[in-house]
Amino acid sequence: MKNKQAKPKPLLLIILTSLVFLPHAARASDESDVRSTVQQVFDQLRTRDYSSLYDVLPSSARARMSRDRFSKALQRAQEMYVLDRLDVGAVRVTGNLAVVDTVLYGRVVNPIQAEGKIVVQQYLVREDGRWRVATGDQSTVKKFLASNPAFRKGFQIRPPRIYIKQDNKWVEFSPPRDAGRRG
Repeated sequence: MKNKQAKPKPLLLIILTSLVFLPHAARASDESDVRSTVQQVFDQLRTRDYSSLYDVLPSSARARMSRDRFSKALQRAQEMYVLDRLDVGAVRVTGNLAVVDTVLYGRVVNPIQAEGKIVVQQYLVREDGRWRVATGDQSTVKKFLASNPAFRKGFQIRPPRIYIKQDNKWVEFSPPRDAGRRG
């Protein structure tokens, strides 16, 4: 009889342990999935696999821009720089939202030649069980932050910053305000 009463205790211990540690494991898994998505997107950018990158956009961004238009915009941008490596920093995940601190290193090739880096927060949303990168989609990012004030309070939102190396020091680069305008 003692034997039958002893069996539920290990089972109860397993259930309690699962309830305590499962949320931590899920959070670690989410952070790992987010890091993996950010790295995948960087690798696709670096190899110029723009068509696959389109599939990682949120549905709202894909609805506003065709695959061809998206690919051509990235081709034009990468005529100005070449990506070399990515550093992934802090990852913050809350539900279906994530922000990742990143530093992208590369070389500016047009209009000047210089070593450069971009310090940028990557914004991701989970749709249909997959993480989607919404960083360049300001409309989605603004909705994302407006609908989640608690998430926004948890960290400082920073605009992207661009640096170039001059005399072995990183110097912030500020393009002229009218550089992108066509006359």
